[in-house]
Amino acid sequence: MNPQDRIHLLSELTFLRESLAELPDSAKIMRISTESRIRGIEKRLAEEPVNEREPERVQLTFNGRPVIGSHGIFAEFGMKAVSNFAEAVTAVAASLCTPLAAMGPIPNREQHQLLITNTALGSFGFELEEYRNGQLTFDEVSPMAQALERTQNLLRGTVGSDDELADSVADTDPRALEKVRTFLQTLADNEAICTVQYRDRGFRFSDVGQIRNSLARLGQDNLREDEQYLNGEFQGVLPKGRSFEFKLTENGEVIRGKIGPVILNADELNAHLHQSAKIKVMMTQIGCGKPRYVLTDIPEWIEGN
Repeated sequence: MNPQDRIHLLSELTFLRESLAELPDSAKIMRISTESRIRGIEKRLAEEPVNEREPERVQLTFNGRPVIGSHGIFAEFGMKAVSNFAEAVTAVAASLCTPLAAMGPIPNREQHQLLITNTALGSFGFELEEYRNGQLTFDEVSPMAQALERTQNLLRGTVGSDDELADSVADTDPRALEKVRTFLQTLADNEAICTVQYRDRGFRFSDVGQIRNSLARLGQDNLREDEQYLNGEFQGVLPKGRSFEFKLTENGEVIRGKIGPVILNADELNAHLHQSAKIKVMMTQIGCGKPRYVLTDIPEWIEGN
């Protein structure tokens, strides 16, 4: 039973109990029918506990030139901004399962959609809800949940330190990162700001100047992303945290990085510790900050040691 079904049954149970209390003694047939329905609902509630979590929801609200108080928002801007945000989240969610090609359709796009389910209170905006064509139990974390958190963290990182931004960018597929840039560009072009409220965390741009600065920090002049091949040895791998340490042959430096989705079973890397290997990584650097590394392909193991 999902949470919404349970709410409906509890509401019906309350209604039936109140109706039963108001029935006269002479309405025996109606009383028997109502009591039978109450017992049926109580039995179902006892036998079918909630086994599905609520879909993820995010509130995206806007302020600035395109927003007319809490009354409305220019349709052209509103549709474009929400679409850009949804595109970014969809790309992030899809990239959690497989690296994205630079062009072409986003894989499994239909599985990573957001629904507009309501307008959001405050300034003017929308409540977006995760679209699901199946059920998720409480112990499952959907790609959409991870994508919403990462997207919000990335937006927050653009106004934080270089280290904070580098961590967020390293977690984001380059194509998904471009979608986030497009969203920010739409805000800047229309002199608008936004607030992203996800679960109990909120993030808000203070003004359009801050958004333009965020765009600059994500620009090619400040953000360096480079595919590299490195030779060395794995020193250790944390499968659950999907992180690794790798000692470079060139200078003995130990770098730390994250394991990309192409490596399905990260624990298998532990069978090759201290074995010579050639690895492919995506190196991300913000300004003159410390580089971040993500393992983007299966290592090439070198025999003989």
